[in-house]
Amino acid sequence: MSSQILSLKEKIGYGLGDAASHIVFDNVMLYLMFFYTDIAGLPAAFVGSMFLITRILDAISDPCMGLLADRTRTRWGKFRPWILWAAIPFGISCYFTYTVPELSLTGKMIYATVTYIALTLLYTIVNIPYCALGAVITSDPQQRISMQSWRFVLATAGGMLSTALMMKMVEWIGGEDKAFGFQASIAILAVLATIMFYICFFTTKERVIAPQNSSGFKGMLTDLKDIWQNDQWRVVGFLTVFTIIGTSVRGGVMMYYVTWIMESPKLFSIFLTTYCVGNILGSAIAKPLSSHFCKVKVFISCNLILTVLSFAMFFVPMDTVTIMFCLMFIIGVLHQVMTPIKWVMMADTVDYGEASNGKRLTGISFAGTLFVLKMGLAVGGAIIGWMLAAGGYQAGATAQSSSTITTITLLFTVAPGICYFLCAAIAKMFYKLDSHEMERINAKLSRVMR
Repeated sequence: MSSQILSLKEKIGYGLGDAASHIVFDNVMLYLMFFYTDIAGLPAAFVGSMFLITRILDAISDPCMGLLADRTRTRWGKFRPWILWAAIPFGISCYFTYTVPELSLTGKMIYATVTYIALTLLYTIVNIPYCALGAVITSDPQQRISMQSWRFVLATAGGMLSTALMMKMVEWIGGEDKAFGFQASIAILAVLATIMFYICFFTTKERVIAPQNSSGFKGMLTDLKDIWQNDQWRVVGFLTVFTIIGTSVRGGVMMYYVTWIMESPKLFSIFLTTYCVGNILGSAIAKPLSSHFCKVKVFISCNLILTVLSFAMFFVPMDTVTIMFCLMFIIGVLHQVMTPIKWVMMADTVDYGEASNGKRLTGISFAGTLFVLKMGLAVGGAIIGWMLAAGGYQAGATAQSSSTITTITLLFTVAPGICYFLCAAIAKMFYKLDSHEMERINAKLSRVMR
């Protein structure tokens, strides 16, 4: 078990892989619902249902990708080659997802479903190996925290580059033709993401070598059974679901909130940038906080404070823009403090599983994590679509009803607060891989390796 100090070049290179992912992921989370309803003209209820139903496919594709990655053997390792192979197809799928074809409403609905499924499948192919890569670059807990901190600083920067500039790019490139503006803007961002994926491939190295997993269908079923029996993996899975539901609901409804509650659509880019700057600061201080305090306690504390702040936002008057900006900055900091910690917690469950049964199931572990993450994203999107429809939202209207205004406010404030509270409660009651336990596990694995 190597305790090698990673170079700054490798940490940055690894982080650029997630920056590439977030250029697309954050864009989809923040804009795709709005794009489908207000640009493509699709019904909100249909979009919400599509987000949820298409996740059924992930129940098959995500574990299959994880199992396949665990069994990959190349001169580049298990996980890095998938980044190399899938980067360009993934970029192309982004372009077609943000394209509005000249079709009937039914044709547009079919096109949206097909392209969205293609996007999520290719995201699976590139992102599961990327996430798993973080667990095999090093086994040292402090180096993992440091690497994940760099990852999320750069991921946040990539997401901010994409999301904060998106609407400006749409205006600059498309003018009055917003459909073309979205299409051309995502094309530029997709090219940039592809380049970042290649940098990630060429600057990283797989060092933690796992024993050969059993092959064949029976071996795959055994791996699936083993990962589900990992109780700490299940805990982090639930944490991932609730975290992404809260994040996706708040992010997905932000455009509606700024437009109809703050009544100033032009503030959106500044509002989002404020949140993203908080994210960058949070990522940067995650490592020093985790070095001085138990990472599990930091995770729980951040979630509890975020719960209070989210509920407090519901009572902020609509005209107090300054207070809302301050709250969004603080929420951005705290949310991103806990995000790299959560990914380290997932990597720790891989070590825990290996110490328990002698099998290192890195790929399938992160495949399962990405599956529940996308399930959370789908549920979040479905909640937005269904609640907007139930609240009577009218795309393109000059005004919205009081029930719609209340619905948007609840989605932006209370809904994420509930998710943060559930994360704090679950971690406090069920997660046991604190610093002392991980020291014991790493010592056990080191003895086995010798």
